[in-house]
Amino acid sequence: MAKTQTIAWVNHLLLFSLIALTLVFISYFTIHHNSASLAKYLTETTAAGVTFQQQYAASNVAGGNTCSGRYIYVHHLPTRFNDDVFNSCRDSSLLKNPDMCPNLSNLGFGAQVNGLITERLASSWYATNHFSLEVIFRHRLMKSYDCLTNDSSLASLIYVPFYPGFDIVRHLWGNYNTTVRDALGFELVSWLKNQPNWKTSGLWGRDHFFVSGRIAWDLRRPDDDDSHWGSKLMQLPEAMNMTMLSIETTSWSNELGIPYPTYFHPRRVKEVHRWQKRMTRQKRPYLFSFVGGPRANMTDSIRGELINQCLASRRNCKLLNCHSANCTSPIEVLKVFRNSVFCLQPAGDSYTRRSTFDSILAGCIPVFFHPFSAYTQYIWHLPRNYSSYSVYIPENLVREGIVSIRMQLLQVSKAEVVSMRQEVINLIPKVIYRDPRSKSKDFEDAFDIAIKGMLERVGKVRRQIEEGKDPVAGS
Repeated sequence: MAKTQTIAWVNHLLLFSLIALTLVFISYFTIHHNSASLAKYLTETTAAGVTFQQQYAASNVAGGNTCSGRYIYVHHLPTRFNDDVFNSCRDSSLLKNPDMCPNLSNLGFGAQVNGLITERLASSWYATNHFSLEVIFRHRLMKSYDCLTNDSSLASLIYVPFYPGFDIVRHLWGNYNTTVRDALGFELVSWLKNQPNWKTSGLWGRDHFFVSGRIAWDLRRPDDDDSHWGSKLMQLPEAMNMTMLSIETTSWSNELGIPYPTYFHPRRVKEVHRWQKRMTRQKRPYLFSFVGGPRANMTDSIRGELINQCLASRRNCKLLNCHSANCTSPIEVLKVFRNSVFCLQPAGDSYTRRSTFDSILAGCIPVFFHPFSAYTQYIWHLPRNYSSYSVYIPENLVREGIVSIRMQLLQVSKAEVVSMRQEVINLIPKVIYRDPRSKSKDFEDAFDIAIKGMLERVGKVRRQIEEGKDPVAGS
């Protein structure tokens, strides 16, 4: 009897200890991590291969707190601002491009691409849609950023997981009036400004940021004319205090450009190095190439002239005309770029192109015709010295028939080509988005650079306020 009581007492003690440890874990989680719920967080991190102990170790090195000044708080937005918008994408009747929804699987990366280049890198390549950034960024932050907090007072940044691109794309085509196009944006700013952390330290939302997978012009309609394009989200006073990271910006200072998603999403730095070495050794039989289609309805477009010059130089130029070829195939696109020394990157429907980053990924030196196509856009990710990695030919010289692309590129010396190509290849890790399911964090990718830039930006705003200065809205 005594022995039975002793065993029971030991069992109760063990149970009590287990409960106590569980409560300690939950308390730590509540303070240091942000997710919809503890259960959801454990499910997601287990699927991603990231344990609680690994995250704890990563944020506590040698007894110090490496997250100091790096904490990010994530708003718990109602699902109508993100997941519901994302799910409505499955109704293909809402979209001009009904193939977009299948391309949003695998955390936004799209379907895995088989048979691309080398088996050793096969698992890292996806048919990634160029408008999928807001989904990719959110997964990258929630699944692999090690300095999330549930206490907004500790946060240096506040992330708003809104999907503005997926919202507006539902209403860009068709007879949708401005009231419909603007509705969710008005709801968002109304919700945000009623949160206690909106006014923190007099910031009034200046520590808030969100990401758009579409160009900023889609979200900056200047008036309420139903015939004008897009929504007016970025014209709202509250939005002008926040920062938007997008694939293409306008001239407003509260917009920062970050790279379009490419097809390569490695898990480890050794995959990046392997690919870089392959691109360094790659033989390039074509002097230049162009992947794209003409813009016959755009009188200022130089694409038609570029296509004509390419066709006239078949031995030197490789053309993949998107009107007759499959330009959505990663295999076809990268095959052209890998075999080219220079890749032409003219403006299309807007100034920027995902093709710029595909060419960098392939070690192909980009040729720009307008400064808004890269030089004024991606100031955190691309070198300020643009001649170190690219060639610039003013588009008016092409439009007026003054310059021959072939002759212009032949004037670049072999030594300059080698130097520029190496710079381009060195840029590869900076313009790709790492797979958040990886345990490894052994290289800095486009996401890391964007977060670092945002921390510096908001830190500057905080210092201005502490010095008694009032940052201008939108600065």
